[in-house]
Amino acid sequence: MEQGTGAIAESQTGDAVRSSAVDIAAVIDARSVGRYQVAIMVLLALCVVIDGFDVQSMGFVAPALIREWHVSRAAMGPVFGASLIGMLPGSLLMGPLADRIGRRPVLIGCSAFLGVCMLATAFASSLSQLLWLRFITGVGLGGIMGNAIALAGEYSPMRRRATLMMWVSCGFTGGAALGGVLTAVLIPAHGWRSVFVVGGVVPLVISLAMLFLLPESMQFMVASGRGRERLQRVLRRLAPELSVNAKTRYVSHEPPHRGSRVTALFADGRARVTLLQWGVNFLNLLNLFFLANWLPTIATDFGYDVANAALIGTTLQIGGVIGTLAMGPLIDRWGFFRVLGPCYLVASVAIASMASTASVSLLLLLVVVAIGGFGIVGGQPANNSLSATLYPVTLRATGVGWSLGVGRAGSIVGPLVAGGLMQLHWNSQQLFCAAAIPALLSAVMLWLMSRDRLFVRGDPSAEAA
Repeated sequence: MEQGTGAIAESQTGDAVRSSAVDIAAVIDARSVGRYQVAIMVLLALCVVIDGFDVQSMGFVAPALIREWHVSRAAMGPVFGASLIGMLPGSLLMGPLADRIGRRPVLIGCSAFLGVCMLATAFASSLSQLLWLRFITGVGLGGIMGNAIALAGEYSPMRRRATLMMWVSCGFTGGAALGGVLTAVLIPAHGWRSVFVVGGVVPLVISLAMLFLLPESMQFMVASGRGRERLQRVLRRLAPELSVNAKTRYVSHEPPHRGSRVTALFADGRARVTLLQWGVNFLNLLNLFFLANWLPTIATDFGYDVANAALIGTTLQIGGVIGTLAMGPLIDRWGFFRVLGPCYLVASVAIASMASTASVSLLLLLVVVAIGGFGIVGGQPANNSLSATLYPVTLRATGVGWSLGVGRAGSIVGPLVAGGLMQLHWNSQQLFCAAAIPALLSAVMLWLMSRDRLFVRGDPSAEAA
């Protein structure tokens, strides 16, 4: 396989390839999304679903576990945070590994590892065992989202890339919601351990399905110079009208990188964009977990009962799902910066106004919370997708993984910051004004990124400028 800017097949979507070179990216961009790509997206979405299920599973089983083990709520705090902490090194390590050996083996390995860890969690007999199992599970989880997004992008035509990547990301929220439904059914009938048994068996089944059905990224195989026969098999399934054989050359327009994959994120003028993207991920996940963890509690301070407080917290996530589904097509049409930046600005205003609307009516508060969720929760899949467009194939999983890893730090810091501000006796208005600041800063950082056209790839707004 060759790497460079050689000839592209004269007719890559016609009856046969009349030239000896095939440009994989051009083939994907020239075609509509077929059944084979849909099957790939479903498998990747299922990976992200189990990611979301696992992250939320501890919160769902905690009440039953507390009753059974007779432990305090405070003692569960470190257990809740253990998987998030584990996801940080997992994201940082698994991204470079995937850019070295491929997305497919890392996704399969992490999913299988997750299944084993979840099954082991079902047999935990102490808080210390539970804490370490959750941390180790988090390391495996750290390799799922970034690689799923990278692979989804590499099988998506440019005109629908943001939509498909974001819809795959939406599986995280779906998995979290599924966890709540399954917990409500399983715990009364079989106890809290059954949640982890189901949560362990399903990833193992999915990893087995991926072993037989999930292909490696074709662009990665071209860029790495490995898997020629596998590449031909995948290409025949993706585009059966193409004529490829042992003499066919496969062209990559991706520039090579020098040094380690992590340092390459800062090479060739990428440092500014990389740091800004890390900043956006850190601030948005800080804000997301700030709101997700503390919004129901703050709502009770306004006099709402527990049921309505839970409804307010759920509305944040519902707004996020709507945001994810709506933003993808808009981004494909207008670009990341023309959509995501304004969404953060609107979300900032909505968050700052939550305290004032809470005293007016529940309905108005729900509308404002949904708008905030649209931008903050719905914006995170857009951030992940943006990360995947900033780097060439050989750096893509590293770029997404490290961006997510830095963001994971924000998800840990966010709830701690909120708790610290409460200890300082900040009132609700001050807390929501503080939560509005990260969204405002994210919008500013995105504007600064939009000025750097050289490395903003695949964004219609960037190309039009």
